[in-house]
Amino acid sequence: MGNWRKSSYSGPGDGNECVEIATTRTRVAIRDSKIPAHRTLTFPAPAFTTFLEAVKKRDMAP
Repeated sequence: MGNWRKSSYSGPGDGNECVEIATTRTRVAIRDSKIPAHRTLTFPAPAFTTFLEAVKKRDMAP
């Protein structure tokens, strides 16, 4: 998979306790930053985009 990067919400201190993602043109992979050697989850890019949109809508709900 491509280059792994942490969430922009990962700040100093507990910044190691987050997920990391890596992308290709067609896939998105997710892993736990505390144990990067363990398994990853991969999704087709369109499915991951749909998931993120749903999370954003949920966070904006009253």
